[in-house]
Amino acid sequence: MTSARPPKTVLVQRHGLVTRITHGINLLVVIGLLMSGLQIFNAHPALYWGHKSTFTQPWLAIQALDQGDGMAGSTWINGHGFETTGVLGYSGAPGAGEKRAFPKWATLPSYRSLGTGRHWHFFLAWIFVGNGLVYLASGLITGHVRRDLLPTRRELGLRQILQTVWDHLRLRFPRGEAARSYNVLQKLAYLAVAFILLPLMVLAGLGMSPGVDAGLPGLVSLFGGRQSARSIHFICASLIVGFIGLHVLMVLLSGPLNQLRGMITGKFRLEVREDR
Repeated sequence: MTSARPPKTVLVQRHGLVTRITHGINLLVVIGLLMSGLQIFNAHPALYWGHKSTFTQPWLAIQALDQGDGMAGSTWINGHGFETTGVLGYSGAPGAGEKRAFPKWATLPSYRSLGTGRHWHFFLAWIFVGNGLVYLASGLITGHVRRDLLPTRRELGLRQILQTVWDHLRLRFPRGEAARSYNVLQKLAYLAVAFILLPLMVLAGLGMSPGVDAGLPGLVSLFGGRQSARSIHFICASLIVGFIGLHVLMVLLSGPLNQLRGMITGKFRLEVREDR
């Protein structure tokens, strides 16, 4: 007859060196890309579909409007307006604020400079692409992509996916041996970001470049026009921000110290039970 022993804490290898290094680089580069991208967006804070800017018909616009008793920030999405004074359109104290789509604390540089924002954005974009290629090559060579990111047929079953969603909604995260690997939601999210959102964002960004457009004229047409490419670039960046926010929230809820240890040192703490 066997009886359960108290759980034993062990440290297991969770992330390889290349994964940890590229993850850290990505964290810094993506923050810089987002902030410099918002600086560029501030130069013309409106988005359109098609080849040309139809100034009277943006699907998204962030602006400051004079209300008679002062300026107010507003954000318009498909013709529906929302007051966003203090953050979007008009930031700062009432009566002493500044007309800016995104506030200065959210842009790189903080002061108005389209040229400097473009220089930062393009410089960081090449680092981002190179870093991503290193991660992908390493993942394919070491088997990280196949072993850790590709879901199994069983995991892709509807019952398994719904159960994982339900566990997350109840904040019940994997423990013990189950925590050794990513769950199906993590795998699908990482695959979608790494192989759909990020490449789409990069290609849309290249489609807006006159130099690239001259060499690859079909790229901008692939997106339906330069303004459509700009909109898709912005939407992808927004979805990535949402992914990062959700990712950070899950880290905080599931044990931040252990998760950070895994990403910094590669070692992840597990509690395992042994029968006796």
